[in-house]
Amino acid sequence: AAVHEFVEAVRAFRVIFPDSDEQLVKLAEDLVTKNFVIAEEYVKTRICPEDLLGVLRVIWNDVLLIDEVLQEAALSNHSLEAAKVVLMSFVRSAFSHLLQDISGSLLQILKKDGAEQCSLDVVLDASTKSVLQGSLNVLLDFRKILDENSGIVVRLRELIIDWVQEGLQDFFTKMEDQFLLLSGRSNSSIQAHGLAEGAQGDKAFAGLVLVLAQLSAFIEQTVIPKVTEEIASSFSGGSIRGHESGPAFVPGEICRKFRSAGEKFLHFYVNMRTQRISFLLKKRFTTPNWVKHKEPREVHMFVDLFLQELEGIVKEVKQILPQGRRKHRRTDSNGSSASSRSNPLREEKLGRSNTQRARSQLLETHLAKLFKQKVEIFNKVEYTQESVVTTLVKLCLKSLQEFARLQTFNRSGFQQIQVDIQFLRIPLRDIVEDEAAIDFLLDEVIVATAERCLDPVPLEPPILDKLIRAKLAKTEQQNTDSS
Repeated sequence: AAVHEFVEAVRAFRVIFPDSDEQLVKLAEDLVTKNFVIAEEYVKTRICPEDLLGVLRVIWNDVLLIDEVLQEAALSNHSLEAAKVVLMSFVRSAFSHLLQDISGSLLQILKKDGAEQCSLDVVLDASTKSVLQGSLNVLLDFRKILDENSGIVVRLRELIIDWVQEGLQDFFTKMEDQFLLLSGRSNSSIQAHGLAEGAQGDKAFAGLVLVLAQLSAFIEQTVIPKVTEEIASSFSGGSIRGHESGPAFVPGEICRKFRSAGEKFLHFYVNMRTQRISFLLKKRFTTPNWVKHKEPREVHMFVDLFLQELEGIVKEVKQILPQGRRKHRRTDSNGSSASSRSNPLREEKLGRSNTQRARSQLLETHLAKLFKQKVEIFNKVEYTQESVVTTLVKLCLKSLQEFARLQTFNRSGFQQIQVDIQFLRIPLRDIVEDEAAIDFLLDEVIVATAERCLDPVPLEPPILDKLIRAKLAKTEQQNTDSS
């Protein structure tokens, strides 16, 4: 109604004031500009494409009405420039809101004020859906705009295609930046996401990093290929960049970004969990006076704490990562380390009367085993439960070995470590994929202890077996009582 009144007023003014064209053109441009400014603010409020198209149709019809009585204004060209701003803002706003949705899904892991945390698998499922379905839905909205037959959109079709491709490239780049921000290594970044420091905060934060690792892999392997198909079928043929600059959306570059990010997150998760356990192991080795250690009577409780930490990690990775395959698995028939009787360090039956000879035989056994098995200790971490847990256990055992090298042991202290390490062989076998490497590293801990021992005489096999059986029976009874 207001535009119709404006059109009638223009007709009247031109009759009464023949020299008023310049002022009328300025008024017409201001009127259309204000409409587009309002439209630009409107599209930032997360509107659907139908609403945007409805607004553009109204503005365009107004422009055509004014053009009929004021051709000198050339408002259609003026409107075209203003419409570019509105449509570009709509594209950017759509991607921005999608990024907020994805971040919101991820931050469900980090709850403050003591609220219950979402399980990792639920968060991962919500996040993968937000990324994949959200990206495809946004592209579907843009395609609805391209299907519009009104004059102003048709004239901007090729530009819209370019904006969508550029927006998509920028969207995935910003998403990677957001992932890196969420995985910030400082406590300040944890607090920024509303999570208090401490054990619970560390656990939730590590869980978030693990989810980011798997989500990055999902984006590289699933999201980018599907989005690329949609771009090729509905958003090809843009005009801004030209043939020399190449396409605005480069899926190969985005895939490389998320492949690299995913590997970083996976290593970061392993390192975070390893550091927590290494603190426990360090405390175990620095607390007692090993030179005055008494004869071992049972497996030390640090073994239980170590296994509890590993159990929590196993539960965590099972929520997020797929199962892999076990390798270097050995059976009892060819020398399994599962049995306490198969330990080559004891089978040597080192003489108690000759300390130097005992030390020499330990080292010889260790070197012979090294050259015979050619065990590959550290492999690339893969996106599987077994690979992550195995890598983490390997790092912890290497820490254990280094802590042993910093101490001096008497015979009883050495035998205590022997008992603890021997017991660990049994539960570790069930959670790792590379038994040979784990068995080798456990032996290295004993050898490192022997090297730092004043009298490295191992326990007799019957005594060692008795202590191991007693601990197994006690553990089984505790499990029965708890269930």
